[in-house]
Amino acid sequence: MCSRDPASNQLIDYKTNDSEVQKECTTSGGVSIGVKDAIQTVGPRGPALLQDFVFLDEMMHFDTERIPERVAYAKGAGAFGYFECTHDITKFCAASLFERVRKRTAIAMRFSVACGESGSADTVREQRGFSVKFYTDDGIWDIVGCNMPVYYVRDPSLFPSLVHAQKRNPQTHLRDRDMFWDFMTLRPETLHALVMYFSDRGTPDGYRHMHGYGAHTYRMVNPSGETYYVKFHFKTDQGIKNLDCRRCDELRSHDPDYAIRDMYNSIKKCNYPSWSMFIQVMLNEEAKKCKFNPFDVTKVWPQKDFPLLPVGKLVLDRNPTNYFTEIEQLAFSPAHMVPGIEPSPDKMLQGRLFSYGDSQRYRLGTNYMQIPVNCPYRVQVRNFQRDGAMTVNDNQSGAPNYFPNSFCGPKESSRALALQTCCPVAGDVYRYMSGDTEDNYSQVTDFWTYTLDNCGRKRLIRNMSEHLCEASQFLQERAVKLFTAVHSDFGRLLTEALNTARISKL
Repeated sequence: MCSRDPASNQLIDYKTNDSEVQKECTTSGGVSIGVKDAIQTVGPRGPALLQDFVFLDEMMHFDTERIPERVAYAKGAGAFGYFECTHDITKFCAASLFERVRKRTAIAMRFSVACGESGSADTVREQRGFSVKFYTDDGIWDIVGCNMPVYYVRDPSLFPSLVHAQKRNPQTHLRDRDMFWDFMTLRPETLHALVMYFSDRGTPDGYRHMHGYGAHTYRMVNPSGETYYVKFHFKTDQGIKNLDCRRCDELRSHDPDYAIRDMYNSIKKCNYPSWSMFIQVMLNEEAKKCKFNPFDVTKVWPQKDFPLLPVGKLVLDRNPTNYFTEIEQLAFSPAHMVPGIEPSPDKMLQGRLFSYGDSQRYRLGTNYMQIPVNCPYRVQVRNFQRDGAMTVNDNQSGAPNYFPNSFCGPKESSRALALQTCCPVAGDVYRYMSGDTEDNYSQVTDFWTYTLDNCGRKRLIRNMSEHLCEASQFLQERAVKLFTAVHSDFGRLLTEALNTARISKL
């Protein structure tokens, strides 16, 4: 048994470490069960009895033990640890977790595969989710990010279609290259994310060896009420590692849970993964004069203009004690922000502020924030929300459930009020289409020209052509036209690779 890894040896470890005598099994009501492997029947071959509550209790729970999986990012791994503030950023932000250097805040993190179902392989070419829950003194703060600094679309009305195009064809129930490339090539704003998707970072070596990004622009408020726009970056301290296509195929065939296993074993062996947290800061005046829209999630902020400023370190040092309880029920929402951190005019962020909480209430119920892994345990919840399915705390006892009141109900926070900014907004209400009003090409050109080396470009072309060659001819031609607009060499090399792929099929 010593040769097996910790994940494979989990049950042996449980038996070895459990010092108590083997316990009796019970019903969900705690009643001891005398016979567990036989249903009550009339005689040894007779019909079963409806009165057998031991059987009914087991089956009724079994029938409902699967909650709806996440619409996106369904399969993932998670763990727990802490954030330690290593640099003073109080001139930018008044949030309590940054109030002093060396302060530690408990965290939960979840990593995931974007569009695969819960049973899909960890090594498929996909965007990876990278989410952090901070259990701060001010309540819950969630960053719902990914392993790419940009996203595919900038308008939230397109989010359902983006996910549908990457999921299964509604008739064939198969992944459909025509669906994928039709949507992507009809929205040139996807190009920046696409070149990252088909680059090396589309197949990271597990979750420990990839960077994470908040992607969206947020607003920070300092103790004096001054505001700054920021982006969050999480750089892996383990170093970047990616898998080549052949290795991905090997792992998909014999270890589809590779990334989950790698994370679990690393923590179990006390090889605790960590990420260094940075921020980019943009002044309000700089945002007004910026040559690109700083609130466009399909854009990056150039680091030469907005350098990375160190903030702290995330360390994971505890595996979940039960995956369902602590990871499957772990629920994130970008709307969970603490005083000192606010949303920006980023349209995608604005759309997600509602969508994520709504999705979690569908998956987990109206009281999902009472689930221990989600509750802000460092803060006592005091509000005017009551009742609902699965109320498992004291339901705030006899406190008034209306505001205002004269009976010592919770009062407003002077600190939160002081950190609440006044943001003037002006303009005409309209549905402003943003597909072609923003520059969709220049940053993609920079990625091709400056970020990738020759070998990286060759791998990008190979990965993209192998995927695109399965799409209809007119979609291939549309894609080539778009990538030619990015760079002439890009379009030429992609055309050559597609021609080679067509010949190989003959």
